[in-house]
Formats: sequence, structure tokens, C-alpha cells
Amino acid sequence: MKRIFPGAILLSSLACGSTAQAQELEWFEADKLVLTNGVSTIEGASGGGLSAWATIGGLEMDDGIGIQGHVSVAELPDYGWQSHGVAIGIKNRVELSYARQNLDTRDVGTALGLGEGYTLNQDVFGAKVRLFGDLVYGETLVPQVSLGIQYKRSLDGPVAFAVGAAEDEGTDYTLSATKLFLRQSVLVSTTARYTKANQNGLLGFGSASGEGYGLQFEGSVAYQFSRRGVVGAELRSKPDNLGLGEDDWFDLFAAYAVTDNVTLTAAYVDLGSIATFENQRGALFSAQLAF
Repeated sequence: MKRIFPGAILLSSLACGSTAQAQELEWFEADKLVLTNGVSTIEGASGGGLSAWATIGGLEMDDGIGIQGHVSVAELPDYGWQSHGVAIGIKNRVELSYARQNLDTRDVGTALGLGEGYTLNQDVFGAKVRLFGDLVYGETLVPQVSLGIQYKRSLDGPVAFAVGAAEDEGTDYTLSATKLFLRQSVLVSTTARYTKANQNGLLGFGSASGEGYGLQFEGSVAYQFSRRGVVGAELRSKPDNLGLGEDDWFDLFAAYAVTDNVTLTAAYVDLGSIATFENQRGALFSAQLAF
């Protein structure tokens, strides 16, 4: 017998007058607690804004298929950043994701010899599998653990090579552990990322001088102050393969589920130095639609 938890969206309780309706519910059962599918990260996978989590995208549970899409923008002193993408969750076990990232260099483009308003672009294709554990239920001290892979392809290879990158494509590997402590309304997540990406891949991968893969860490903590609202912070360490002073990333965020399907996120982000231009601190906004 299926257990019913407070706050779950129980579409299965709705009357189904046709076979087509029954099939729809099989695909989009939407049984997850609100916000427990995470928000869309900058790479398109589910998690926090900057950090990968062990969550699986979409609102489905163990017997359905879910989907979530996002549009995110960040305004920084010298750059403008935008991302849009989609993630599909299968039986709360497997996640497939895609995101397109765009970095507008604005006036910085002229100083870098690229031309004013030159935009760096990247595609990110991701896959994630939940190995064991459950984000919400089960043993308190056993988190949900997921293994992920993200293939990144810069669409501006000549620029990446010009700044010293060794390649214009690369793959990140992630291992994440995430747990929501319901009684305390606190979520904790940590991720180990094996990567050689420069500025997340927008400036290529590795360096011509031989710098390559290294282990980086990401951490998140969030407090759910209401059924629909959450605030938190994230830290993501970064490699400096190109010797340009690439800094770790940090954010303070707030997310609110306007409806069971729509989540809005706002964050203060500190991305440090990007291509020698320092103090890139600003605001990130994201809208997500999930089923």
C-alpha cells in the first residue's frame, strides 16, 4: 500500500475517466514533496544554483517520469550570464539533462581582444544515477547518494586555445550525498567533482602547460522556513589551470515554490575573478517549471 506523506502532491487520487488519463498519471505522478526535486543548476542538472546535489529532477517518485525546465540569468559588474535547459527524471533513479550556457563579455570583450559584446557559449549534457539512500525518507544518517557525469562542449574553441586551454571539450564526474532532515527543516549536501574545466568550461579545459584533472568540492546547506520557501548558501571550489586567478564560487540564495510546479530562485553570487577581471559579484535569478 502506497504511503501518503504530508505535503505530497497526490495526482493519483484524482479520478481518471479514460485510459489516456491513466497513462498520463503513470508518466507524471508528481508525488515528491514540494522543493525536494531541487532547483536547476547552472549545468542544467537538479541541485542548488551553483552546486550539484544527489537529487533527481522532476516531481515523479519511483514509478513515474518527471521533467523540469529552467531559465537563469546573472548580472555581474563586467559580464552577463544566461542559461536555459531541461532535466528528465526516470523513476526517481536516473536523470538526463541538457543546458546551454552563454557568457556575454560586454565591454570586457574589447579589452580581451574579442570585440565588444562577444558571447562565449557552451553545451552541457548530463546524466545522473541514484546509487542508494533517499533524500527524505529512510535512515536519518543515510543520505541519498548519486553518481553523475557531465559532458561539456565549448562552442568557442579558438578563444579557449588563445587563453591557454588544452581542449575545447571535457567531462566532469560528480559524486553527491544529500539529505533533508525533516524535523529540523535543514538540507545538507556535499559533492566531489573531478574536473579540468576552466570557468566551468567556458574557457576550455586543462591547459597547454599540462594542467588537467583535479578534485574539487562543493557544499550546500539550506533551511526550509515554510512548506514553499527555503534559504541557504553554497560554496564551490574551482581549479586555476590557466593561472588567471580563477576563484572559488559562493552564493546566498532564496527559493520559493509559487505553485507546486513553478519555483523562483534569487541569489547573491560571488564568482571572484573571471578572465582577470576581479570582484564579479552580483545577482542570479532563475525560474523553473517542473512536472
